Amino acid sequence: MDSSTADAPVHKHHHAVQFYGNEQSLFTTVAGFLGEGLITGQPAIVIATESHRVAIVEHLCGRLIDCESARRSGSLLLLDAEDTLGQFMIGDEPDADLFEQNVGRLIQQMVDGRGRPLIRAYGEMVDVLWKQGRPEAAIKLEILWNKLALKYSFALLCGYAMGNFYKQARHLEGVCEQHTQIIPHDTHDAKVIAFDPRRVARTA
Repeated sequence: MDSSTADAPVHKHHHAVQFYGNEQSLFTTVAGFLGEGLITGQPAIVIATESHRVAIVEHLCGRLIDCESARRSGSLLLLDAEDTLGQFMIGDEPDADLFEQNVGRLIQQMVDGRGRPLIRAYGEMVDVLWKQGRPEAAIKLEILWNKLALKYSFALLCGYAMGNFYKQARHLEGVCEQHTQIIPHDTHDAKVIAFDPRRVARTA
């Protein structure tokens, strides 16, 4: 399977992860994933660091997406990863209720009045947690995303810098288990793994 998530079937429980060695490969994947949705009327949410948000928008514009118009209409929402984390983290743990109240509310707002379209989201809050040396919190956050997928129709792509795993290799399998599609580091093949959101939700 090709490494571009835009070439993979996207459904309401689609939860892919991009392990990236260089940022350009990440931006290409994210722009393909979100851009395909935007041109077919699927709203997009980006929760990323400032530099990554800027680069993702540039790549979307390079695909002839009118990002300013999409933002004005509410079809493209750009959020800061650390600011969003601050809305639901309590100490070193993501709080399930606060996550639902904040992130779930954003998804609901994008759905309202649009005929319940599939929403595409890219998030790297988990990568921020990993870089901070909190891999357990990142995995718990992945589980909360999967729980949220039981309530709302959205497809999610997560990004992880591969360099973060050299010191935390034992947690790599735990990350992979939470995703339906794995895009490996510096390859052109993606592995699809079985995913049952009800099973994942019970592990939280």
